[in-house]
Amino acid sequence: MTTTITRPAPTASTRLTCLAVAAPLWTTVSLAQAATRDGFDLTRHPLSALSTGSLGWLQITNFVVAGVLILIGAGSFRFGGGALPKLLAVYGAGMIAAGILPPDPGNGFPAGTSEAGPAEVSWHAIGHMAAGSVSFIALIAACCVLGRRFARAGDRRSAGLSFVAGTALLAGDLWAMAGGAAGSLTLAAGAIAAMLWVSAVAARVSRPGRR
Repeated sequence: MTTTITRPAPTASTRLTCLAVAAPLWTTVSLAQAATRDGFDLTRHPLSALSTGSLGWLQITNFVVAGVLILIGAGSFRFGGGALPKLLAVYGAGMIAAGILPPDPGNGFPAGTSEAGPAEVSWHAIGHMAAGSVSFIALIAACCVLGRRFARAGDRRSAGLSFVAGTALLAGDLWAMAGGAAGSLTLAAGAIAAMLWVSAVAARVSRPGRR
């Protein structure tokens, strides 16, 4: 069954485009750094660790820009009902806060850092963890809202993808928190899946028609 999407106003369409490009931009910049920065290992280091070191400003900027783009588009994303814009706004604000409040160096990154964690966790690292958690919870909830909306519309494929994206982030986050093997990798995979799915739906809404 197809899902009819109402044509957004031109301004709303532009805002939705900002939301649509947020995740691909963040993912590209993050993975490019992960592949090139000395000492970084995605199986051991979360992508947010790229916010540390002399080049940390790149990932900090990446978080903030992505968050701003999400906030710009959040209010125009009405497809999932009234809760969705609020959830996306929390998701975007959390991204900005996670960028402004970087984690502590540790686990051998940046290169030359001790393998042990810091003797005392800094206030900004605590803020980073809190902001990231809130942002991820909002993103998981947004995926669930989209899943229910697509299910009501009879679009089982999109509903399934929405729930898979949200579950991937939830599972990756829980696995990383439990200290599972390559937890940072599963967390990155889940976060990227959920972020890209929301951006994909935003792109779909910004280009109306029958899908």
